Amino acid sequence: MTLKNKIAVVTGANSGLGAALSEALIKKDTLVYGIARNQKKLNAIQTLLGNKFIPISLDISKHEELESWVNATFNKDYLPDILINNAGAGIFTSVDDMSIHTWQQMIDTNLNGMFYITSLLVPFFKSNLQSSHIINIGSILGQVGKANASAYCTSKFGVQGFSKALYLELRVNNIKVTCVNPGSIDTSFFKSSGIHPHSNMLQPDSLADTIIHILETPDNMLIDEITIRPLDSRKPEYLHEKNNY
Repeated sequence: MTLKNKIAVVTGANSGLGAALSEALIKKDTLVYGIARNQKKLNAIQTLLGNKFIPISLDISKHEELESWVNATFNKDYLPDILINNAGAGIFTSVDDMSIHTWQQMIDTNLNGMFYITSLLVPFFKSNLQSSHIINIGSILGQVGKANASAYCTSKFGVQGFSKALYLELRVNNIKVTCVNPGSIDTSFFKSSGIHPHSNMLQPDSLADTIIHILETPDNMLIDEITIRPLDSRKPEYLHEKNNY
């Protein structure tokens, strides 16, 4: 896909990987609708990136709000080309300490919200004569388990299954589906689990550049799944101490 003048929808666009993806797309001259709940942070991203970034304050777990926005924004003459399902919630605790609200919040954001916006945009993708692309941001924790992460792992295993079924369903409609499974990223996302960000984790900008490469593959080439992890995710100070011995 040639990204110039394409239209992308990016969820979770107000920070971390979502903000990096928005910036990388705009550098390719793509128009980005950036969705998140925090209007103030979205406005700050727009100030940084310019008018090619259109801030949309929405909660993707609210189907009616999403449906109203999609129907008011897109039509047969104005079609989206790219959806990046990046929004995610991560709260990490033992299963017996986890509240029903916490469980529901992660399932609603990480899985239900992904389904809601995807199902609403797919009819427009099917109407698009050009190749379209859906990127679902999964996780290595959607391939392996982790203690005190039952809700998060459940949701990300669900993203894996959703993505696999979706690419088989949509490939005949010239719609690509790719599940990207990152390891630890240098953001504050996993802070509640006691994992603190550092520079040896994946960098959001580098990961965004890789996703841009996937988007720019030839129209008849599909990368349906990719796992990306740091070569050595140990903290820099640990490696420095080791090298001093």
